[in-house]
Amino acid sequence: MGTIRLTVTDGWTTCSLGHRHWGRAGAAGLLVHRDGDDGPELLLQHRALWSHHGGTWGTPGGALHVDETPEQGALREVEEEFGLPARDLVLGARSVDDHGGWAYTTVLARPVGDLDPARLRLDGESTGVAWVPLAGLHQVVLHPGLAGSMDRLRPLLESAAA
Repeated sequence: MGTIRLTVTDGWTTCSLGHRHWGRAGAAGLLVHRDGDDGPELLLQHRALWSHHGGTWGTPGGALHVDETPEQGALREVEEEFGLPARDLVLGARSVDDHGGWAYTTVLARPVGDLDPARLRLDGESTGVAWVPLAGLHQVVLHPGLAGSMDRLRPLLESAAA
């Protein structure tokens, strides 16, 4: 398990809608996707039980640091949580879930080459990682934030298909 470092922006905050969120400066995650035989596939983490919404499937992500763009934060998080370096990814579109005073940005990315989940180095925030077909998302329990964003993300994923 990797070392967890807290920053001044780590911590809970409440948005103007009254929801409680992690990341005082907002948060971001990376949605890695590829073309599968039956449409887009998403690289999702099975969140450790101790984590917020543990046991669900979602994207690697977390609190943004001060003066960090969502893209920088999402790339930092995927390297921390999966050991996946930025050089192995090509960034694409992004989608913002704005709650008024707090936002979560999902940044889409494609792997540069073949990406075998078994070769990733998990940091303890995940119990596993797997390619999940977009058409099969109903077969896993999604993190509520990802589930709530799918109406915005699905068209971006479908239009990104090569």
